[in-house]
Formats: sequence, structure tokens, C-alpha cells
Amino acid sequence: MVVEESIHVIFDESNNSLQERESFDDDLGLETSMGKLQIEDRRQQEEIGEDPKKKESPLALPPPQQVQGESSQDLPKDWKFVINHPQDQIIGNPSSGVRTRSSLRNICNNLAFISQIEPKNINDALVDENWMIAMQEELNQFERSEVWELVPRPSNQSVIGTRWVFRNKMDENDIIVRNKARLVAQGFNQEEVIDYEETFAPVARLEAIRMLLAFACFKDFVLYQMDVKSAFLNGFINEEVYVEQPPGFQSFNFPNHVFRLKKTLYDLKQAPRAWYERLSKFLLKKGFKMGKIDTTLFIKTKENDMLLVQIYVDDIIFGATNVSLCEEFSKCMHSEFEMSMMGELNFFLGLQIKQLKEGTFINQAKYIRDLLKRFNMEEAKTMKTPMSSSIKLDMDEKGKSVNSTMYRGMIGSLLYLTASRPDIMYSVCLCARFQSCPKESHLSAVKRILRYLKGTMDIGLWYPKGDNFELIGYSDADFASCKVERKSTSGTCHFLGHSLVSWHSKKQNSVALSTAEAKYITTGLCCAQILWMKQTLSDFNLIFEHVPIKCDNTSAINISKNPVQHSRTKHIEIRHHFLETMHKRVTLHLNL
Repeated sequence: MVVEESIHVIFDESNNSLQERESFDDDLGLETSMGKLQIEDRRQQEEIGEDPKKKESPLALPPPQQVQGESSQDLPKDWKFVINHPQDQIIGNPSSGVRTRSSLRNICNNLAFISQIEPKNINDALVDENWMIAMQEELNQFERSEVWELVPRPSNQSVIGTRWVFRNKMDENDIIVRNKARLVAQGFNQEEVIDYEETFAPVARLEAIRMLLAFACFKDFVLYQMDVKSAFLNGFINEEVYVEQPPGFQSFNFPNHVFRLKKTLYDLKQAPRAWYERLSKFLLKKGFKMGKIDTTLFIKTKENDMLLVQIYVDDIIFGATNVSLCEEFSKCMHSEFEMSMMGELNFFLGLQIKQLKEGTFINQAKYIRDLLKRFNMEEAKTMKTPMSSSIKLDMDEKGKSVNSTMYRGMIGSLLYLTASRPDIMYSVCLCARFQSCPKESHLSAVKRILRYLKGTMDIGLWYPKGDNFELIGYSDADFASCKVERKSTSGTCHFLGHSLVSWHSKKQNSVALSTAEAKYITTGLCCAQILWMKQTLSDFNLIFEHVPIKCDNTSAINISKNPVQHSRTKHIEIRHHFLETMHKRVTLHLNL
């Protein structure tokens, strides 16, 4: 790491083109190669009376005569070159290289007003000007939204505590873009019926988001995203709830007073439901229709055009076949809520989404990098497959136990990664069966999955644009694959055209007596998912009369045609027979 200091400053006012960057460096009289810089600190050495030729630094470059004929006389006298820069003052990984001035220009404009360190407590935050500004912005938002009012402390009512949560918001390149201070309530102190009643709030399924992405490719329109600032502060509260004054910001005149809430706070039990009710009522009032099955989907039609809005708590995805509908929706939301328009959909719930002319690409490369760093697997050797085909995991009662908390954390992180990586679905679900008492053999299998991910970070889902948008399902089963309970494993996947939108791998609840019965149960699960998808797609004005399910077992197909007549299948759960009977228009195909 080389730090250059000078009293003469020339500002780079060019754009990011390569030609202008080179001309900018030429104006400074600098070479782009770091190997041509002579690292010396003449001023400091002259002050202490030391001959600069006698002292050599372990990080110094070769002597001047070996650096392509360039001597120290060629360098500007006003420049000072410093080595051994303190590591705690270096942002990023020094081994990854030094950024050029042009690449750092946009970042430095923000870094001057952003703290790079997250405070551990309120005392650390109060001495940092940047975090003081972030906390004041949060309280200003409370005043604008009229969240509460200061009242005397009630004698017969419990008061809920509050605390600050400090987080650095980063983009997909791990660059800090914002200091966020959030005031949250200590909701664990709430009592049911007294402080809250209903708490349930619907959340969009990941399959629904992938279906919307595939539909946008099919209809050839762009999806956008917007975020509601302090979304939970917009939900109206029905109960009488009191909270303590924010730590570090108590009233000077009324230090013993408390706040009576008019609207919800983050971490209150009823906050998600209150926000969903507020938003859904507003959208229904503006002419939207709620999805029949997916209640987080809202549709608005205007002549032959359609506007689709998908909600995931305070994150909103929307797109329309006519751009004017998107502009109209944006103005509508800004008139009611304080919004931050984020442009085209590119980073959502950890998913990196690239909308291209040829289609849409979805992956989680940033999430994988964070995952490897979290579990110290950055330097591990890569593997070509997530799991060996010959491995058979069991309870391994004689094996050495490992940290169950760490193991569960690894499994939970990998399960979320399956949102865009169906190739690790079976391996992760198999390892997830041993979370109660994990052994070294189980941990080794999980680490192999991480090593496989290290070498396949850029793999993801590709949704191509095209005319084909037929719904089709695939089902298969691994008969008696579980060595502990001898249960089979079901596997299904569903395509919309050429876009894979849904998949799952799950151990069956009952023991199948034959391969036909195991695959018959799997087709029942596949039917259940197709029934949900058909109802959801009907909200998009897409009606599917016949949905084929691909199965490679003739006996399973014959059972599904008339399940009630087969006496051997009476022990199979009745719900599988019911699904096959209800789904009259599913066509089963034999694939050999």
C-alpha cells in the first residue's frame, strides 16, 4: 500500500473513459506502473539526520538504477512517499490492488460523510458525529410521521423499553453507502392481549418473486424497486402502548415522561401486520386488486396494459407493460409515503438480478463471498461437486461431536442460498437432517458444499426471453435413501417456458413400500405446487388447461390415474390421493 502526499492538488474532472484517465495521469507527471515509484521519505530522514541510502525498508522497491533507468531526481520534490501504512486505516483488502483516482472519485464523495465503524453501544455512537446525524435523522422521521407524543408516565400501564441499532448499509460491491441508526422497541416485554392482539402479516414467497421475474421476461418489460423509508412508522396502532424515551435523547424538561405511540415502531409484535394493513388498504383504494392466492401481489389493469406490484415487507417490486403506469404508480406512492426510488431491480433480498436484453440473470455471488468469509473458508480448496455420489450420511453415533450452533448457522445460511442455487438443494437438505446432534462427518459434508460454492460463485439462474411460457413439472424420488428411517426423498422442479421458477427436495413423511409408491407420493407433492402456481398465474391473465408432469415410472402413472382402486396404496396418506383426484387436468407423461 503506497500513500502519496502533496501540497499541490489537481482535481480529476474527467469522466471514466480510459483516454481521459491516462491524460489525467500524464498531467500529473506520474507513471501508471507502481513499480516505477521510488519509495522514500526524504523529509523525515533529513529531520533525524539519517542518510537515506543507509537504511533499507523491507517493503522498499529495487534501487533507482534497477527501476528502468529512473532516478529519484525525476520525481517531483513536493511528493512524499510513505510505506508501512497502518492497517486499521486501510479500507478494503490491500492485496486486491490499489484503486485509481477515477475509480475512487465517486466513493470518496460519500466516504467523507460516512463512518466506517459500527458502534457497539449508544456511548460509542454519541461521540461520533456521523452516527449522531444518523440518529437525529431517525428522530426527525418520527416527528414528520407523528409517531408518538410525550405524556406523563402512566401508573397502571407497563412501559416498553427502547434501544438503538446501528448498521452500515452496503451495496453489492461491499461499499458502505449509508449509516443507518434504527430506534427499536424491546418487543419481548410485550404481553399478549394487553399490548398486542394480531401479529400475522403475509410475506411474498421466493417462488412468487421468481415467477414475476420470468413473467417480466416473457412480456419484455423492466422491473423496478422502491423502498419505503421507515415503513413500520406508517402503520396505525390500535392498542395503547407506551415506550421509554430514546437513550441519549431524553427530554431536558421532562426526563421522567414517556411516549404514547400513535403508530408502530420496529420490533413491536404488531408492527408488520399494521404496516401491511395500511399499505394494502391504500393500494385497494387506488384501484388495485389483490391476488387470489398471493395476498402480497397487487394488480391494476388499464385497457390492455397491466401493472404488477409485489410486496416484501417494506421492499416493493413493480413493473408494467406500459412505462406510463410505472410513473403513475411512483407518483401515487410518493404522495402517500416517504419513498426512496431505487431504479431498476438489481439487488433484492440478497439476490443479484441483472435485467438484460436477452433475459434476466439471478445469482448470489456477494452472499457466497460473505458466507465463505463468515466461516473462514476463503482459502479452502475448491471442489467440482457439492457432494460425493457414494456418500451415505447417518447419525454417526460414535463420531466426534461438533459445535451445534455453528453447524446450524451454516445450514441456515445454505438453505437461503438455495433461492438461486438448485444444484445444492439435495446436498443441503440432506445435511440439514442432522442439526440436533451434528458430528464431524456431517460438518465435513457441509464444508465440501462451501468448497464447491467457492469455485462456482458466478453460477445462477438464467431466464431467457422467448415466446414459450408453458407450465411444466418434473418429479422423481430416491427410494429408501435415508439410512436412519428408510424413508424416500422427493424431488420436484417446475418450469415456466425455459425458466426454472420452483424446486424442492424433501424427505417423505411416510415409508414407501416400493419405488412406485415413493414416486407416486412425489407426484402428489408436484401437483400441490402446480395447483398453487396455476392460481397465482391466473392473476397474470394466464390460464393453463393442461399441465404435464414428467414421471419416469409406469406404475406410479397407473396409480395416479385411479388411486382409489389400488388396494396396495391404502396405507399412503389420504392427502396424496386427494391431490391426484382434485388435479383432473394434470397430464402424466412417461419419460424413458
